[in-house]
This record gives sequence, C-alpha cells and structure tokens, in this order.
Amino acid sequence: MHAEAVAEGVHRLCTLMVNVYFVESSGQWWLVDTGLPGYSASVRREGERRFGTPPAGILLTHGHFDHVGGLPALAEAWGAPVYAHPLELPYLTGRSSYPPPDPTVGGGAQSWLSPLFPRGPIDLDGRIRMLPEGGNVPGLVDWTWLRTAGHAPGHVSFYREGDRTLIAGDAVVTTKQESTISVLLQRERVWRPPAYYTCDWAAARRSVETIAALEPEVLATGHGHALRGAAMREGLRELADRFDTLMPDHGRYIPYPAVTDERGVVHVPPRVGLAPGQVAAAAAIGAAVVAAVWLGARAVSDTTAVGV
Repeated sequence: MHAEAVAEGVHRLCTLMVNVYFVESSGQWWLVDTGLPGYSASVRREGERRFGTPPAGILLTHGHFDHVGGLPALAEAWGAPVYAHPLELPYLTGRSSYPPPDPTVGGGAQSWLSPLFPRGPIDLDGRIRMLPEGGNVPGLVDWTWLRTAGHAPGHVSFYREGDRTLIAGDAVVTTKQESTISVLLQRERVWRPPAYYTCDWAAARRSVETIAALEPEVLATGHGHALRGAAMREGLRELADRFDTLMPDHGRYIPYPAVTDERGVVHVPPRVGLAPGQVAAAAAIGAAVVAAVWLGARAVSDTTAVGV
C-alpha cells in the first residue's frame, strides 16, 4: 500500500474505505487520522518508507472508530503527540462513548450495519492535546484548523490557504458512504457527511456552507478520492444550496440533535426503529459485509506487520 499525492506535500493512503493523510512541511511530517482498525502496520510502514522518521504529531479530524484505528499503538510506537478539538477529548480519554449511530438514515447497507460499529471511547492517556485556539496547527504554519461540527461534536478540517487545499475529514465526503456498492467502487460524488454517525444536522449544514465558501482547489476527505477543480466546487455549492433536500427527512437526530459538551454525551433523542424491510436486508447482507471488511483488514495487517 503506497500513498498517492493529492497536493504539494500531501499524500493520501486509503485503509480499505477510510483515508489517512501524510502532510509534509519544513522537513517534518504529520499524520492526519489513522484509519480503520487493522491498518496501523500499513500506515506506519508507509510513513517510515516515505519519510524515514516518525511524525512530529498526529492530527485528528474527529475520533470515530474508522479514523482512530490503531491510534494508541501508533502514538506509543512513535512517541508522537495527538491533537484534537477539545469537544472530541471525552471520546479519546475514556470518558464518554459517542452518540449512538442512527441506522434509519442514509438508506444503505453501511447505515443499517452501523449499530455494530464501535462507539468508543478509546483512552490516549497523556498523549492527547487540545488544538490551540485561533486555528493554528502546531508545526504546520501554512495550515489552519476550522470547526466543522455536526458529524461529530468536535469535528475539524485542516485548510492551507496558499493553494486552497482542504482536508475535510467527514464534514463532506466524495462518495456516498452509506452505500456499500459506492464505497467498494469508490464512485465519485460530493456528498454530505455519512448520515448514520451525524448527530447534529443543523451544525452539519453550517459546516458544509463553510467549506463551500472556501472554494477549495483540492478537496481531500475521509471517504472517497480527493477531488479538485471547478466541477468539485460546483458540487460543494450544490450540496450547500440543496442541503435540506439532500439530508434525511427523518431520523433519531432530526429535528433534535444529540446534546454534548466537554464531558461528552449529555442527552440523545429516543431511538427510531428500522422498517421491517431494512431489518431483513441488514440481516441478509450483514455477515458478508462485516466479514469482508474485517478479513480485508486482517489480511493487510498480516502481510504488512512491522511490529506495531
């Protein structure tokens, strides 16, 4: 597994269906997110092959399980600090699980299977640090962080104004993540945050509007290929303009969001049940999809193990 260049000093590595990014600046490099569980050896191997040294640090867009797989082991092996927004810390320090996923939104197999996904927390002990106030990114003077909440309480994106490169995490994505077929084929589309984990749709709308207003040249997201140019920007504008029609029209977090604060989850709305057809479909495909994902991760881990 080798990373591909998406912008100057920025490389993307896909861990099955989740992207991590290697960002180089002033002779150092930083890792943005750590991907799915089972891929830490691949991430470490590619980072050390490309740069020859451990990263100066690890930056998190958010702490959902598919973005922090292997993070404690990587941080320990590299001796690297980990940075996240203060509102993500409860889920990274063992204090709170994330709000439950909503399998009734999104309309695809990934959504229906989301109750099986881990909600954390993980515990990074003394390695986690808060991103500085004001948008500064430690060690990356050309970059700023932007609050892009909604998909997760403390979700952030990383932006380099000089060439308008945006690492957006899951605030927007470039494939329809709820659909297993779209994920496997990496069908390209500027799309809203993955619905099943989004716990505040009003905040998610504001984040999409913020991203569209930046008019990025490169859009590097947590799921899907990196996109660039005028067509991508038009897709962002359309997503922002039509967000109310493209977001789910009902669900656990519609119209009321999960309530979270610096302690973690405070309150979640009542659960919304799956329709009988959704239950049957999830039962039919669930075992096959889960087995494919985890066996794929295991195979990569076994063939690229480097001692993590």
